[in-house]
Formats: sequence, structure tokens, C-alpha cells
Amino acid sequence: YTAMDNSAMVLSLVGVSMPNFWLGLLLSLLFALKLGWLPSQGMGRGFWPLLRSLILPALTLGTGAAATVVRMTRSSMLEVIRQDYISTARAKGITEKQITKKHMLKNALIPIVTAVGLQFGQLLGGAMLTETIFSWPGLGRLMVDSITSKDIPMVLGSVIFMAVMFSFVNLLVDILYAFLDPRIKSQYKKSPLRRRGVVA
Repeated sequence: YTAMDNSAMVLSLVGVSMPNFWLGLLLSLLFALKLGWLPSQGMGRGFWPLLRSLILPALTLGTGAAATVVRMTRSSMLEVIRQDYISTARAKGITEKQITKKHMLKNALIPIVTAVGLQFGQLLGGAMLTETIFSWPGLGRLMVDSITSKDIPMVLGSVIFMAVMFSFVNLLVDILYAFLDPRIKSQYKKSPLRRRGVVA
């Protein structure tokens, strides 16, 4: 365990435990009101003003998700590094960089991809608060405004759209499993339903 590893663990714990709305208010207070570096609300016109106004909402929305992925990556890599084939690769004289890139990271990707797919749903939910705090037009703010104005069809449409998007992302995650782990692909090819022409 190195100092960088411990620092990443502490920062990821802070990111996971910090609510999005509170982080957004703190970032807006520091960088917009105190320092005046970034706009606190709204969308700028033009490329650079739009990019500047995107920084705070992106940090607010992505901090928790990135922290979760960092923790999952760390735990998955620590689990893979204890495997026998890693010791065999080191005994053959393969460099640590090649071991990490070709052996460790690829075998540790399945839990990470799962975490990324689950984080997509949390991003959709967190966008409601983030877009409201920073006055960004988007699906989350549209849903909040629809709930406030009791626009039931718009609320239902937004919920259905989020559910479809979340299901589509999870489908992509399942498809990625076959590319990341050849064992899953071989099991699918050997499935009796596959041989009969029936796709599950």
C-alpha cells in the first residue's frame, strides 16, 4: 500500500460520502461567489462560456460516480493481483507495466464495467438536483418542473425514458461481458438454446 493508494482511497471515500447537492453548493460558493472563476448558474453562449459553465455541474455530478469506480477498481485489482497467473508472469520476467496492462486490468474489468453501468442510473437521478442547483436545462430539471406543476404525462414520460435508457445501458454492459471474458462467450456458444436456434 503506497501513499498514492492511501490518498486515492481517502479521496474516494470522501467523494462517495458527500451528497451531490451539498457538493454543488460548496463548489458554487467557492469558485463562483468567492473566487469568481466560474459562473454559478445558467448556460453560457459560445463555446468557451458554455465550457466554463459546464465545469461545476460536471464536477458535482461526476465526483460520486468517479469515487465509486475508483474504489471498485482498487478492490478488483487487489483481488486479481493475488492470483497465481500474476506470480507466474512475474517469474517469467514480464515487466510490471505489461502485467498491469495485459493481465491485471483486463481481468479486473468486469466488476468495474458493472459499477459503471449502475452509476449511470445514479447519474440520471443526481442530474435532477444538479440541474436544479445550477439552473441547467435538462431532463432532470424538466422532471422537477413537471412534478412542481403537476404535469403527470410529462413525469410519466420522463420516468419511462430514464428506465429505457438505464435498461439499454445494462444491456450494453451484458454484451461487454462477452468481449471482456472469453469464458462467457464460450458458454453462450455451447448453450443448448443457442444450438436449437433459440436466443435467450
